[in-house]
Amino acid sequence: MADETTDPTKDVRPARDTDASGREVARPQDQPYRSLMEPRTGLAELLAPVGGFGVTISNFFRPTVTEQYPSDKAPIRPRYHGRHRLNRYADGLEKCIGCELCAWACPADAIYVEAAENTADEQFSPGERYGRVYEINYLRCIFCGLCIEACPTRALTMTNEFELAGPTRAGMIWEKDDLLAPMRSGMLAAPHPMVEGTTDTEYYRGEVTGATDEQVAWVAEHRPDDPTLPANAGPEPVQTIGATAAAQYARTAAATKQGSK
Repeated sequence: MADETTDPTKDVRPARDTDASGREVARPQDQPYRSLMEPRTGLAELLAPVGGFGVTISNFFRPTVTEQYPSDKAPIRPRYHGRHRLNRYADGLEKCIGCELCAWACPADAIYVEAAENTADEQFSPGERYGRVYEINYLRCIFCGLCIEACPTRALTMTNEFELAGPTRAGMIWEKDDLLAPMRSGMLAAPHPMVEGTTDTEYYRGEVTGATDEQVAWVAEHRPDDPTLPANAGPEPVQTIGATAAAQYARTAAATKQGSK
């Protein structure tokens, strides 16, 4: 009688199998391996090696569709992850509180944030702190959306803009002025005090619906030439944009014009 430890026909290695959830479980050694997939027979078994080419062959008989980009730009899905945007509250204060959670959540280390304290003369956001420096390096960004999931105040969201090519590496680093959302009607450019009698809680709940007369008076006293004041405002809200974003938009417009019919 041959010893089990020296019998080459005896498999002494622990057999493994998988359960319904995909986890490995032990299989008794006296049971042979049995696949959970039904074996193919007949014609199905004969055509199995070429079955993977079915999709390729079916496309041979379909018409070729060429999108005329950039003349005709295809519509983007509503939840497409494109360029980031730093949002504002209805009175113009910034939503970013400089918590740096977006930077910590970024797997590509593409976001850099420096926070600063709000003061009575420089109130940029509700609460104690605001994002003094905010940069996103689009050479690193993988547009995964983890940063917007980590933001506790919904300050950071993503737009549908995807045309972000640039001729220089420095031109792909967008700063706070480039990322801030455009001003809307009724907003005052920060800094200015919060709505009187409110705390950051009312802002987070969406109870602030616009700038008040007291805020307008404060800005008029400290910055009488501010273009967002009702006395200085024109028919359209004043839009400020950073140098990097302006250069990017100019390059995109020139490329679109050159490539259009």
